[in-house]
Amino acid sequence: MSDQARPARRRDPEGHRAAIIEAARHAFAERGYNRTTLRDIAQRAGVTHGLITRQFASKERLFLAAVPGNRDLELVAEGEPATLPDRIARGYIDRMEAGAAGDPLVILLRSAASDERAAADLLVAMQERSIGVYRSVLGPSVVDLDARVALVGSQLIGLTFVRYIARIEPLASMPRDRLITYLTKALRHILFD
Repeated sequence: MSDQARPARRRDPEGHRAAIIEAARHAFAERGYNRTTLRDIAQRAGVTHGLITRQFASKERLFLAAVPGNRDLELVAEGEPATLPDRIARGYIDRMEAGAAGDPLVILLRSAASDERAAADLLVAMQERSIGVYRSVLGPSVVDLDARVALVGSQLIGLTFVRYIARIEPLASMPRDRLITYLTKALRHILFD
């Protein structure tokens, strides 16, 4: 094929990024985290596997960018440090009540049964991202912030499993506002005591 007959390559980093994220959303929703490959996402997005790794570095990072939930942490966290536990608890419960099936924590917990390493890698990536968000709100003076964020994550993972996956009582049917109150107290203790 001559140079004139070959279609011109389009340089559109933002367009490619949007196409990759959209393809990843669909792939993760259809196939789950473990069965989705970067090559599958690349094919769906009409880009190369290399472009995905250049833009996102890993499957875990692409997952975090594509799947709703962890992406909204920055918006929920904005505000006064003293009321951060309230915002996190309410934002988390609102998000889960609106669509737990596609939430990153649910996908992470379901993938843990078939691939512990992938689930651990995904959890570490989510935790690293969360530490930055919490640090931006709470400031650098919080003692043991990494450990506190890990404990917040553990609290949310436990609640996710009990209420939204296993549906174990009394949490499975606890009224939303009561659950938010209990979760806020637990998060306040973890972050500030």
